[in-house]
Amino acid sequence: MAADDTRPDTLKHAPLGRESAYPEHYDPTLLFPISRAANRAPLGIEAGALPFIGEDEWHAFEVSWLTPKGKPVVAVARFRLPATSPYLIESKSWKLYLNSLNQSRFADHEAVAATLIHDLSKAAGASVSVDLLAVDDGDLLPRPLPGECLDDRDIEITDYTPSPAHLVVGDDIVEETLTSHLLKSNCPVTGQPDWGSVLIRYRGPRLDRDGLLRYLIGYRQHQDFHEHCVEHIFTDLMARAKPERLLVLARYVRRGGLDISPWRATPGEAPPSPLRLARQ
Repeated sequence: MAADDTRPDTLKHAPLGRESAYPEHYDPTLLFPISRAANRAPLGIEAGALPFIGEDEWHAFEVSWLTPKGKPVVAVARFRLPATSPYLIESKSWKLYLNSLNQSRFADHEAVAATLIHDLSKAAGASVSVDLLAVDDGDLLPRPLPGECLDDRDIEITDYTPSPAHLVVGDDIVEETLTSHLLKSNCPVTGQPDWGSVLIRYRGPRLDRDGLLRYLIGYRQHQDFHEHCVEHIFTDLMARAKPERLLVLARYVRRGGLDISPWRATPGEAPPSPLRLARQ
């Protein structure tokens, strides 16, 4: 990350990739914000002038606390961070923070949600929404991605870095949804693989399917955060294909009890909902 590493919000100081002891007491200072600006600058995105709308939707499956009588409660938490927030929150710090609630007593679900909203919004620099779901909530059941899946196309791959040159369009104007489960990128700190599925819904010149699949597979050795990969895909598609409308959504496989599903879109677009994949 091209940023001043003396700042407290840069990866040099993040808990990711370091040995960490799990906290025994509630500690909101564990949350580690990372500035979005450093990764957006190479894409030509300036603060305050975003070319998209969107959110980062997180699900946390290791959420627990104690009642006033000391009895454990478990839940699945859904968080939504707006793409306009100046900071994302580093995933390991998020996990450590959530685990700091394990031995803390709260009056009820509402008190837990209020605490999470306050702490996460402060870290992100913008309002974060929180829903606490039962572990058997129907919204958590797997649902397939809508649209045409590209993964069975018989193509040859010669490079594994994202190349916008693969994004070729025809003359026909179409409105369609294309998907792939072959998205893979790598953590910029640990190098661990991040597996995901991607949905692209657009209206504009018809995208060449082989070229789009080659482009998406090109992220296979790319190192970046989930959110920035989606923004990279969005800005490349807007620059090369110039669609009238565009939605790019990625649903990444759960790791460390957390999954993330960022989406970016032109104004007026929104992701299909509810939507969850079996790998999450």
